[in-house]
Parts: sequence; C-alpha cells; structure tokens
Amino acid sequence: MQGFIKSFYYAMSGVYRSWQMGRNFRVQIVLGFVALGLCIALNLLIWEWIVVLILIGGVLALETLNSSIEKLCDLISVDRDPKIKTIKDLSAGAVLIFSVIALVIGCMIFIPKIILLLS
Repeated sequence: MQGFIKSFYYAMSGVYRSWQMGRNFRVQIVLGFVALGLCIALNLLIWEWIVVLILIGGVLALETLNSSIEKLCDLISVDRDPKIKTIKDLSAGAVLIFSVIALVIGCMIFIPKIILLLS
C-alpha cells in the first residue's frame, strides 16, 4: 500500500508540474471546465458526459506527454538540432490532432443542444 501511495503522490506531482510549466496545459484545463459547465447547463446524457470526459482527459494526458518529451529532448541537446525539432514537432502534432478531433466532437455534441435551447 505504501508503494501505491508514493506512486500516486509522484503522479500528482507530475500533474502539478504540468500546471506550473505548461501554458497550454492551463488553457486546456480552463477549456475543460468550460466544457464541463456546458455539460451541466445543457443537461447532457450520460454517454455524452463520458465522451466529453474522455476527450478532456485525452487532451490533458497528451499535453503532459508532449511536455515530457520536450523536456527529455532538451536534456539530450540544448543546441538546435533538426532531429530534436522533428521529435518535438511530432509530439506537438499529436496533441494538435487529438485537440482538433476533440473540438469537432464537442461541436457535434454541444451545437445541436445549444440550437435547440435557443429555438
């Protein structure tokens, strides 16, 4: 049990570091709370909540992985290296792809409900 508590502490420390170091992570947290507010305001169905929560978690997890890859790359080389740039670009691209898909799915869930609410 002691090992589990320690590993949980280390993981929470990683989340806190993501918050401290990552402007994008903080923006994505705020957007996640906006999405959760919309879930409450629009009275989403349980499956819609699940989808939104998975998307929020996926974006935040990928952003954290992206930050860790960037930090690792910075440890390997402080000089401008085209191979390191490619690695960083690929990892940022993964976050972008998932974020765009999350936005599209979010629009598919929220826009019809907003239109229905306004009509």
